[in-house]
Amino acid sequence: MAAITGSVELEVRRPRRAVLVGILLVGWLAAFFLLRGIDTLVLGGQETTRLHRWLTEQADVLGSGNVVFDTIRVAVGQFVVLLQDVIAQPSYGRPVPVIGWLGVVAVSAYLAWAFGNWKVAVLTAAGLTFVGLQGLWQQSMDTLALTLAAVLLALLVGIPLGIWAGLSHRMFRVTKLVLDLMQTLPTFVYLAPLTLFFAIGPAAATIATVIYAAPPVVRLTAHALRSVPTESVEAARSLGSTRGQTLTKVQLPLSRSTVVVGINQTIMAALSMVTVAALIDAPGLGQTVLKALQTLDVGVAFNAGLAIVVLAIVLDRVTTAAGDRPWRTASIRRKALLGAGAAGVLVAIWFSRTYVWAAEFPATADVGSRIAVVATDVTTWVQDVFGGFTYGVRDAVTTGVLNPLQTLLTDSPWWLVSVVVVLLALVLGGWRAAVPAAACLGLLVGTGVWHDAMVTLASTLLATVVVVAVGLVLGVWAGRNQRIDSWIRPVLDAGQTMPPFVYLVPFLALFGTSRFTAIAAAVVFAVPVTTKIVADGIRAVPVATVEAANSVGSSSWQVISKVQLPVARRAITLAVNQGLIYVLSMVVVGGLVGAGALGYDVAAGFAQSELYGKGLAAGLAIVLLGVMLDRITQAAARPRKFRGTVGGDKW
Repeated sequence: MAAITGSVELEVRRPRRAVLVGILLVGWLAAFFLLRGIDTLVLGGQETTRLHRWLTEQADVLGSGNVVFDTIRVAVGQFVVLLQDVIAQPSYGRPVPVIGWLGVVAVSAYLAWAFGNWKVAVLTAAGLTFVGLQGLWQQSMDTLALTLAAVLLALLVGIPLGIWAGLSHRMFRVTKLVLDLMQTLPTFVYLAPLTLFFAIGPAAATIATVIYAAPPVVRLTAHALRSVPTESVEAARSLGSTRGQTLTKVQLPLSRSTVVVGINQTIMAALSMVTVAALIDAPGLGQTVLKALQTLDVGVAFNAGLAIVVLAIVLDRVTTAAGDRPWRTASIRRKALLGAGAAGVLVAIWFSRTYVWAAEFPATADVGSRIAVVATDVTTWVQDVFGGFTYGVRDAVTTGVLNPLQTLLTDSPWWLVSVVVVLLALVLGGWRAAVPAAACLGLLVGTGVWHDAMVTLASTLLATVVVVAVGLVLGVWAGRNQRIDSWIRPVLDAGQTMPPFVYLVPFLALFGTSRFTAIAAAVVFAVPVTTKIVADGIRAVPVATVEAANSVGSSSWQVISKVQLPVARRAITLAVNQGLIYVLSMVVVGGLVGAGALGYDVAAGFAQSELYGKGLAAGLAIVLLGVMLDRITQAAARPRKFRGTVGGDKW
């Protein structure tokens, strides 16, 4: 009897999450058939609510005569114009920029050589020359000018913030919360609020790009400083170094490679955002892609998309090489070569300012039109040969999976969907997930675009299922096989350098304008990050654990399913989380190619002034969906313990 009433530790089994989720879904289906079509909050494409009209009115008020916002807009706009005058636009009474194409290529190649190596310099010169041969030199330089402006401003703000967060625990916690939120927001979300204060134009596009691109360098700079060995810092302090000297002589030099990785990620994010910012009148290649997508001109879109990819590869390789370069003083021979190279660059700049052939890229060398024609012909051939199959797959998935899921979400009463989602969040992540989910759903109803949000959510969920399935297979394969990882890792890295617009082009050719096109593009866009996280998680499983499972005769499948996947659960949940965020970002951009819903609402708000408020509300709805999905998946990753008491004893 004493053993029964004494202090005991009991493990109580609760119903498995999968069982509870199944019960909720069955109950939802039953209620759906009884309540279908009631309280669905449908709003027509041109219809607006009182909130939408009020937001439109506020845009007119805020956009006129605010001294602070006008000052910022003018200052940023002038900075962008300055860079455009230097490399992109006719300026100072001349029909050509200050530095023509030959000078730009020479300067870029020289910088790539100085900070990287000669291979990267050759790649830079070849890449920029190819962009000119495509007939897109000025558009590319406009894109490069906006990207450089945004990156310089982002680094000016981001590196000091990162240093502060790296040195201060309190600042680090605050910064982490803000950056986590910022990195869950799709690119579209940054555009609408900023046009509310800075109007549509290059200045607003640059400011949006700065805000979108700053988090990577802030996060990685803070991480780098916090990762510096304590022994190195203490040794510097023991020799009498001040905090400033320790920072500049020890911590920053030891953090250099990681900080450069942050700069690389900021540049990639800026290039991605600048192309999407074409929606708010940012000049450059994004405008070319956007107009081509709107007219369904796959050839022109492919040519411009290829130029964006070339710029991304060049910028990525230059910054990566700069990070890999050893930190040491240049030799006398290298200094002499750099000096000779600088003289050659000055000669190239003089030529580009003096002769028209070196200032304006020769129009006779235009191969872009041929690329566009070939791309169009290939698209026509693919559609003729494989159109029956690709369109059949599109129609089968749309009819068999997407339409039923979308109907369940859009035709159920809004309050029923809200209750089910909150209960699912409670089961999967506890109160940490349920409370944010309830708050987000309540605000989502208030935006007035509930129906469109449910359409976007349906596409997001379907694409995420596919992304997770593909990412798990590829990630486990790469995590267990080093050779496979070395083969697919460069492909995954390349996939993450391409802006979202670029992914739409090939799928537009394969599937036409449809919701499925956005889903297919979202899958390809999100698979790289999911695969890499899963592979890293599998690789981090202790070797001793795997060897123990092998020693008792476990098969490969048993090792994977019973050991590696359970141990790597946190990494897999993080992969699901990131996959969701990437998918949502791409599905929203897919509104430009027939996906409709929230992405279309945002784009329509930029195009039609009377729908601006609705577009702003749609941007808020995207934020709410992203935050809700992020909170649920993050909370689901945390282990939970179930404790209670028996006869006064804890268990």
